[in-house]
Amino acid sequence: MNLEFKGKKLLVVGGTSGIGLAVAEQVLRDGGSVVVTGQHVDKALQALERLSPLGQAWAVTADLATPAGVQQLQDSVTGEHDDVTLLVNAAGVFCPKPFLEHTEADYEQYQALNKAVFVTQTVVGQMIERRQAGAIVNIGSMWARQAIAATPSSAYSMAKAGLHALTQHLAMELAPHRIRVNAVSPPSWRHRSTKASSRRTRCTRRCKGSTASTRSAASARRRTWPRW
Repeated sequence: MNLEFKGKKLLVVGGTSGIGLAVAEQVLRDGGSVVVTGQHVDKALQALERLSPLGQAWAVTADLATPAGVQQLQDSVTGEHDDVTLLVNAAGVFCPKPFLEHTEADYEQYQALNKAVFVTQTVVGQMIERRQAGAIVNIGSMWARQAIAATPSSAYSMAKAGLHALTQHLAMELAPHRIRVNAVSPPSWRHRSTKASSRRTRCTRRCKGSTASTRSAASARRRTWPRW
């Protein structure tokens, strides 16, 4: 049995479904504990029901598109979960739309999620204060690096490109503190429902009609996930 994460706690921002949930499951199987966050209470409870048999797990609900939600999660990190040394930033929405149809609100919904970087700041600050090594993985997107005609996504891609740029700067700044920072760029994907085995397309909080996906969350993790 692989106990690579024994004694380590992982925080997955956006971990109640999809890639984030799959990563949480794997860390639990490898001996770690996990905290997953999501916006909706029902999904958080479903995720916790799925994770708890595998090991020690917690679920925190917070709307990270709002300053209050970000602060709520920061408070949780500085309180009950101040021992986190592994962080995955997996929160996101995906609403393909031609550039000429985008509104200011479309752009704002993506940029608002990037403000969750302040949760990363809180986690990093605590690791440095305790002189603990750690690792951060940001879930970016292939759309940040390659335009796809079938899914015009200028607003989404701009936000994800910013996340990739942030990753490079954090990797440089945090290396002296023994904190590794990486990003992965998965394409779209499908995940299994926590209630049924039927497959469904990735759904988002503020948009409808997401495109059909091409890779399962588990497959994306196996092919692109960097070593901690």
